[in-house]
Amino acid sequence: MPIAQDPLSVEVTLPREDVALLTVEGYLDVDTATEFQHHLANQLHHGRRHFLLDLSAVPFMDSSGMNIILRVYQEARELPGSVHIISPTPAVRRILDLTGVSITVPVSESADEALERVDRLPEAPDEPEA
Repeated sequence: MPIAQDPLSVEVTLPREDVALLTVEGYLDVDTATEFQHHLANQLHHGRRHFLLDLSAVPFMDSSGMNIILRVYQEARELPGSVHIISPTPAVRRILDLTGVSITVPVSESADEALERVDRLPEAPDEPEA
């Protein structure tokens, strides 16, 4: 009989029109990664370009969770957009550091800090003026 696990909870808020803040709670692993991916895909579909991933309530993340973060990072870069990890728990931070994900995807201590990083990103080039 499998061990029951707390389901993943993902709350999506929109601090700005093109920014989605996803507050994740629970284990982000092979059993819950698909649900997380659906939330991200839905926000991409609705035109969000910047993704703030609050992982402060994620006690464990395996390679499935990391792969989804890296996948949305690649998709967001093509828009152009960005992905920011917010306040990961020590266990998750260790995994991000050991795998090098924290070198690729910026880690912030708060949503405000992540939004400041979004503001510092270069804007997408506009159409040239005649």
